[in-house]
This record gives sequence, C-alpha cells and structure tokens, in this order.
Amino acid sequence: MAVFSPQQVVPALVDFVTERHLAILTLVRSDGRPHSTPIGFMWDDESKEVKIITWSGSLKTRLLEKGDLVGSVAQVDGGRWVTFEGVCSVSSDPDVCEDAVARYAKRYSPPKDRGADRRVITMAVSQILASNSLSPNP
Repeated sequence: MAVFSPQQVVPALVDFVTERHLAILTLVRSDGRPHSTPIGFMWDDESKEVKIITWSGSLKTRLLEKGDLVGSVAQVDGGRWVTFEGVCSVSSDPDVCEDAVARYAKRYSPPKDRGADRRVITMAVSQILASNSLSPNP
C-alpha cells in the first residue's frame, strides 16, 4: 500500500479512475458514525477533487447540508484499488452541477435529469491511499 498527496497522482491512477467502476463514499457524521453508500464519481486531476452527482433528497446531501464532513471514496477492481480522503461539501450551483453531470456522462452514462434537485458533492482530496501499482513509486 502507498500513501501520497494528490499532487503525486500518476497516469496509471488517472486511467484507473476513468474506467467504469463504482465506488463507496463514506462520510463520518459529527457523532463519529459512518454513512457509506455506493456511488459513481469523477476525479478532477486539475483541481485535485473528487466529484459526485446526487440529488437533494439523498441522505449524503442532507448530512452535508448541515456542514462539511470528512469522507473517503474507495474504488476496487481485483488487486487494484484507490481510496481518496478529504473534506466533503455539497453544492446546488448550476455551473458546478452542469460540469459534474458532463463528467459523469463521460465516465458512466448520461444521468437522469434532476432539475433543481441536482446536487454535487465535492471532496477536496488531502490524501490518497492506493495499491502499489497505482502509486508514484510502484
């Protein structure tokens, strides 16, 4: 296992997180209890952020509307795996939502239209854990 910063991401990791795989988002509630849910996500290598589309009624959105939370996003495929860690926030900003929906459509498929109920969770990634094959020093 390797632990590294978002600035050390290598092409093999970028390739892995553009393949069509689902992941698990875990948010740590203010009382310490985790909330984990399957998600599709997009890695933004330029901003070093993870982006997740969702909707206003989801539990993850309702938790984040109360305040930012520490979270993780983990994707696994056999012996290859990656976990992103960081602080998560939620937005209903139409420009943020439009960008995230376009990224989601490119990685997965066009999502259902949620209109004004669309939300985007953004994780400001502070640390990455990954299998050695996806690390800067394999």
